[in-house]
Amino acid sequence: MTIGPATTDRLVPARPADFTGLVRARDAALVDGTGRERLLRGVGLGNWLLPEGYMWRFGPGAESPREIEALFERLAGPSAAAEFWERFRDVFVAEADIARIAASGFDHVRLPINARVIQDDDGEPVEAGYALIDRLLRWCREHRLWVLLDLHGAPGGQTGTNIDDSPNGLPELFMDDRYRRRTLRLWRDLAARYAGDTTVLGYDLLNEPLPNEWQHTYRDELVRLYRDLTAEIRAVDPDHLIVYEGSHWATNWEIFTEVWDDNSLLQFHKYWSSPDRPSIAPYLETRERLGLPIYMGEGGENTADWIYTAHRLYEAHGIGWNFWPWKKIDTPTSPASVRPPAGWDRVVASAAGGSPLLGRAEAGVVLDRLVEAMRLENCEWRPEIVAALTAASPSTLPAWGFGFRGAGRSYRASGSPLERIRADDAVTLRFHVPADDPEQPFEHPGGRTETDGDRIVVDLAPGEWLEYELDPAPDLSRVRVLGPSGSPAPVVVKTAPRGLRVVATAPATLWRIELGGSSTVVWP
Repeated sequence: MTIGPATTDRLVPARPADFTGLVRARDAALVDGTGRERLLRGVGLGNWLLPEGYMWRFGPGAESPREIEALFERLAGPSAAAEFWERFRDVFVAEADIARIAASGFDHVRLPINARVIQDDDGEPVEAGYALIDRLLRWCREHRLWVLLDLHGAPGGQTGTNIDDSPNGLPELFMDDRYRRRTLRLWRDLAARYAGDTTVLGYDLLNEPLPNEWQHTYRDELVRLYRDLTAEIRAVDPDHLIVYEGSHWATNWEIFTEVWDDNSLLQFHKYWSSPDRPSIAPYLETRERLGLPIYMGEGGENTADWIYTAHRLYEAHGIGWNFWPWKKIDTPTSPASVRPPAGWDRVVASAAGGSPLLGRAEAGVVLDRLVEAMRLENCEWRPEIVAALTAASPSTLPAWGFGFRGAGRSYRASGSPLERIRADDAVTLRFHVPADDPEQPFEHPGGRTETDGDRIVVDLAPGEWLEYELDPAPDLSRVRVLGPSGSPAPVVVKTAPRGLRVVATAPATLWRIELGGSSTVVWP
């Protein structure tokens, strides 16, 4: 298998899940039960079964699930807090969310699971937690979505950070054999329960194991655990897809030196980095070397410009993806944004410790209001995020977000690329204000607004062109190509095989392409 500038020359059609059989790996790609090749498009249901502090706007003091639970008990009392979590689990991800995800053009969800939800301290299954997963699977089958089961918080913790609910902020999964045994039992229980269930896409064994210094300390232990987990699963389920993530936030793939299971998928994550081929080259090389399919299983938390460009990069190279996350509080970067209720700012302020800034009764009222605000019908819908992900009728695109299929297919130019951004594409990119050239222009925590300093423009000579991938192609009468001042650029626009082509009629500097789209997607 040869990896060129891109591995496909076509756009990926939006298709719902097919439950005829199980999804499997074949020839470095995924195929569904009918044998048809599939390129996954999905969203992550983060915060539902494993709350993360940043999704609530919390900082230190309430970042892990345990800390958030303790905060709510401290503010509202144990009884009110317990009632809140029960209602939260019924509301934060409801059938309305699943129906909207399907109608928006996605084919699967990734379900982050906290071990404490489905396993007690003795390693026994917690039926109430499994009932939540079963309910989600019923909804997803009804609305034609696969479900990727993701162990986001393993017993003892696999990361040593707040994102895995580790009891002591250490990757004790690799330090204490008791946690290792419980993790093996957990995956055997999951696989035995869902063996043969075609709604289940596969088993994502560990989310982002061993970041930072831990990636070196316990490298060999991670490999051994992956091998042992594979054996446990295959003892009860010979057929489901097994998904392995690299270490260091799933970005370090040095452990993938051989194939552990023929029916497996390798997963990387991508945040706050240049969306270009050099940034994913190690993953492409691993796919070619091992002959396994690869998957961008978590990425987002950025501007719509970055989201659009990154996801066209993945699809051009035959990489399925999953966007993170579907919903959180007061966000410009997720499809659904929860409007915080009155008084929520005082709950957030109380997280830092000290005396609570509101009484128990008042805290209970705020939590009640928050639950209602979390219903999808009460959230603020952000169609621009869905449009950026799927390339279906977005309203605007960045000029530097042209396609990734190489010279003659995605562009015709002879320019000088930026050293750190799309360096392998011969198109002149530059910062509009060179003196303010940021070291990391794509680090957009919270989807912060672009500034003049990180504005990237494209220079074209007469006759040079760029192609932008869109489905469907836009109404040309509504397209406006703008320069950095906001004035029309000297170009003509044409319909292209994969969307829109912009051709310079004179020396031109491009900043944005306005399309006037609406991003409504419904299955045919």
